[in-house]
Amino acid sequence: MAADSLLLVARIGKPHGLHGEVTVQLHTDDPERRFADGAVLATEAVAGSGVPRQLTIRSTRVHQGTWLLGFAEVPDRTGAESLRGTRLLADVSDDEPDDDEQAWYEDELVGLSVVTVDGMVVGEVAGLESRAVQDLLVVRLSAGGEALVPFVEQIVPEVDLENRRVVIAPPAGLLELNAE
Repeated sequence: MAADSLLLVARIGKPHGLHGEVTVQLHTDDPERRFADGAVLATEAVAGSGVPRQLTIRSTRVHQGTWLLGFAEVPDRTGAESLRGTRLLADVSDDEPDDDEQAWYEDELVGLSVVTVDGMVVGEVAGLESRAVQDLLVVRLSAGGEALVPFVEQIVPEVDLENRRVVIAPPAGLLELNAE
């Protein structure tokens, strides 16, 4: 897998049960395809953690709204615990072009400047949180702190990758309300 064709699709959370399953925080809008049985995902983990460079999906299921993954290389809870915090990366070089022009990967967004529709610089994109109802942009504010901005067209009318910026139209008080 070429490093430039790898994009974040999930982060591993805590173990679930005794048979090596883990919870994951999704960073993909197509988990059924990304986590199909037999799919091989590259990993990114802390050096020396013993996490394999690749993991093969053994099982996928949703339990009470949480995605659970099992891997062929991880047979038990002890092995699953060692995966905590590992980033799962998919090779997107073989993906078919996406007809949806309104889809972006977290890796494309992080580091982009965030400006209001009037041109005022607010900060920069620090991350993307995938939630059940809608995704949230994590914005590192120029004035300090972070804010969560709903990643919906009414509030984020433009993502301009060419000029490395995201244009937002936040309702009054949104940035102050969500500031951490």
